[in-house]
Amino acid sequence: MRDLGSAFFLGLRFDLRSTSLLLLPLLLLGSFSYLNPFNNKIARKGWMFFFGFATLAMTLFYVVDFGHYAYLSQRLNASALNYLQDAGISTKMVWQSYPVIWLLLLLLIITLLFTWLIKIGFRRISKTPGDSSKRNRSLSFTISFLVIAFLLFGRFDQYPLRWSDAFGLGNDYKANLSLNPFESFFNTLKFRNTGYDENKTKQSFPVLARYYGFDSTTTLDFSREITPVNNPSGNRPNIVLVICESFSAYKSSMWKNPLNTTPFFDSISRNGIFFDHCFTPSYGTARGVWATLTGLPDVEMPQTSSRNPLAVDQHTILNDFNGYEKYYFIGGSPSWANIRGLLMNNINGLHLYDQESFEAPRLDVWGISDKNLFIESNKIIAKESQPFFAVIQTADNHRPYTIPEEDKDFIQLTTSEDSLDRFGFHDQVNYENKLKEYNAFRYTDYTFQKFMEAARKEKYFDNTIFVFIGDHGIPGDVGQMMPKAWTEQRLAAVHVPLLFYSPRLLQPKQYSFICSQIDVLPTIAGLCAISCNNTTLGRNLLDSAHRNPFAFSFDPDNRQTGIIMGNYFYRKHLQTGKEEMVPISFGPLPEAGADAARIKEEMKQLTDAFYHSSRYLLLNNKKKPKSVN
Repeated sequence: MRDLGSAFFLGLRFDLRSTSLLLLPLLLLGSFSYLNPFNNKIARKGWMFFFGFATLAMTLFYVVDFGHYAYLSQRLNASALNYLQDAGISTKMVWQSYPVIWLLLLLLIITLLFTWLIKIGFRRISKTPGDSSKRNRSLSFTISFLVIAFLLFGRFDQYPLRWSDAFGLGNDYKANLSLNPFESFFNTLKFRNTGYDENKTKQSFPVLARYYGFDSTTTLDFSREITPVNNPSGNRPNIVLVICESFSAYKSSMWKNPLNTTPFFDSISRNGIFFDHCFTPSYGTARGVWATLTGLPDVEMPQTSSRNPLAVDQHTILNDFNGYEKYYFIGGSPSWANIRGLLMNNINGLHLYDQESFEAPRLDVWGISDKNLFIESNKIIAKESQPFFAVIQTADNHRPYTIPEEDKDFIQLTTSEDSLDRFGFHDQVNYENKLKEYNAFRYTDYTFQKFMEAARKEKYFDNTIFVFIGDHGIPGDVGQMMPKAWTEQRLAAVHVPLLFYSPRLLQPKQYSFICSQIDVLPTIAGLCAISCNNTTLGRNLLDSAHRNPFAFSFDPDNRQTGIIMGNYFYRKHLQTGKEEMVPISFGPLPEAGADAARIKEEMKQLTDAFYHSSRYLLLNNKKKPKSVN
C-alpha cells in the first residue's frame, strides 16, 4: 500500500477528537474545587472510576470494531445494533466465530493497564509543585480549553472535521483506515433505521419494469444500457453541467413572468434543447445535488443521503466518461452537507475546486460570488487539452442574497411591492428583502451571461454541451401564471428549468413532457455517445423508445411520496396512507369516474414502486471497486 500517510494523519485527528471529548468533562468540572481530583480524595476516586469505565468502553468499541470489520469489511456502525433483535442467534454466532474468552481477557488486561497508568499520572502531577495563583489558573484553563476546542472542531475552517473527510481521500480502504469506531458508529446512529423492505421492492419491481424495460424475471436488476444519440460532431464533446441554486421556474422569464428576471437565459433556452416540465424529486440543495449526480431520488428522512455514512458508496454515470478529465467547482466549502465525501469517494480522478482554490475574495457564507466562480472555472477548463466533464454549483441566489459591489455593470432595479407579491417575490418579511431576492434572481441571469461571454472566446466552446438544471425551485404563490396545484401542492418548490445548450452541436427544440432531475446524467451520456450501464432510475430523455413521461416526488417534511404524470399529481402520506390526486393543467379534466380511478390506481402503484426501489438502491447501488493509489 502506497501513500497511506494522509489516512494515518486524518485518523490521528479523529483520535485526538475522541480523546479531547473524554478530557473535556475533567477540564470543566475539575475547575470546581470539590470536583478537582488533585484537591479532593473523593473526587479523585470518582474520576478514577470515570476513566476506568471510559477505558473499558473505548477498548470494547475497538475490539468489536476489529471483529465487525473482519466479518463484514466495514467499520463498526449503528446497523450492528440490529443484531440485538436476534440476540440469541447473534450471541451463538459470535461465540462460535471468535475467541471470546481470550478477547474478554484482553479487554480486562488493557483496562487494568490503562487505569494503572492513569493513577500513576495523577500521583506524579500531584507531587509536582505549581503556581496556584488565580491568574495562572485562569490562563491555564483558557489555553487548555482552546486546545481541546480546536481538537474537537478539527480544523481551521468554516465547517468542523467530519466523517466525510475520510471518504474525501478518494479510496474506500483509506477511508476505513482513517476512521475510528466512534466516528463511524455515532455518525450512523441517527441513520440506524435507514433501510428498505426487500419484499415490497420485489413485489413492485414488475411495475417499474413496464416503464423501464427491466427484465422482470430477474430479481431487482435495474441495469440497462443507455442508447446513445447520434453525435453530430464526430468528436467527444465536453460537458459543463451547471447546478443552479434555487432556479425556480415560475420566477423566471421562460414562463413569461412579467418581471422578466432572466432574459439572457430565456434567449439561450430558445436556442437549445429545453424541457419546460422538469421536476426535482425533492426540495433542497443537498437532495438536488444527490439526485443529479447519482440518478436516484434522495428518499432519506429526515436527514439527507449525503449525510448518511451508510450511503456514501454510490455508482455514478460520470465514471463511464472514460478519457474525460472531471472537475467540480463550488464557490464555498464542499464540507457542507458532507458533499465532499459523495464527490471524492465516487468520482474517479476528480479535480475538486472550492473557495480555497480560487483567487477571488470570499463574498459571504457561501464563498466567492457566482460570477467569479464562473470566470475562474472557465479559465481552468480552457487550459484543458483532454475532453472534460465539469460541474459548476452556484449559490448566490440564496439568502443573504449578496450582490458584489465590484459588478458595477449589473444594475439593480426597483419595482412596486404589489408586482413583487403578484409575480413570485412575496415571501420575504418586508419590501427591502423582496427587492433583494428579486435582484439576486436577476443577478443569477447576469452571471450566466458573463459565463457564456467568457466561454465563447475559448476554443473549447464549439465542442461543448452546456447543461443547466435547477437544484430545486421555491415554494410560493404562483398566482395566475400556472395552475393552482403549483401553489397548493407546492409543485413550485420542485419545478425547474432544464436546458442542453450547444449552438454548434444541438438543434433547438422545446419539450413539454414531464421529466426529472435524475434524468440529467443518462441524457448527457446519450448525447455524448457514451456506452454505459445505467443502474439507477434516471433515463435518457432523448431516447423516444424509453421516454417515461412522469416524475417521482418525495416530501420528507410532510412525509409524502407522489408521482407527477400527464395532467395529474398523485401523492400519498407514508404514515396515514391518505391519498389525493389533483389536476395540474389548465382547463377541465375528468375528476371522477372509471377513467380517473384507473389513472389514480396506476399512479399509486408507480409511486409505491418508485419509493421502495429508491430506498433499496440507496444502499445497493455501489460503485465498482477502485484500487488503492
